[in-house]
Amino acid sequence: MTENKARTFGFGMPWESQYGYSQAVRAGDTLYISGQVSHDEDGTFIGAGDFGLQVKTTLANLDRVLDHFGATRNQIVETTVLVSDLRANFDTAARLHAAYMGDWRPTSTVMEVTALALPDQLVEIGALVRLDLPK
Repeated sequence: MTENKARTFGFGMPWESQYGYSQAVRAGDTLYISGQVSHDEDGTFIGAGDFGLQVKTTLANLDRVLDHFGATRNQIVETTVLVSDLRANFDTAARLHAAYMGDWRPTSTVMEVTALALPDQLVEIGALVRLDLPK
């Protein structure tokens, strides 16, 4: 099913309106998911100084977006992973990304960044999803 109108989704976090973006936009059968970060449902940052916990919480937030649209991880066709101090954190990022994806292997770009939006943020993960793929 292809829709003609784009649909947006947000968590209702203050930074969404402050920065002017949505957590996700569905256009037809494509779902564009903004970079997710490590926060709880109240917007409290999780995992200062703990890269592994930040990745796990970030991926849990990615799941929340997928769930909203009735999508699954098997419909993710691309991830973009932004990492602070990539050399120190690559092995953990790779291990947790692979565990999250299971047997499915989307395309992925991993990049080191000097800083992210939040002071203690070490990782941000965005995704491109095709809703017309089997779940």
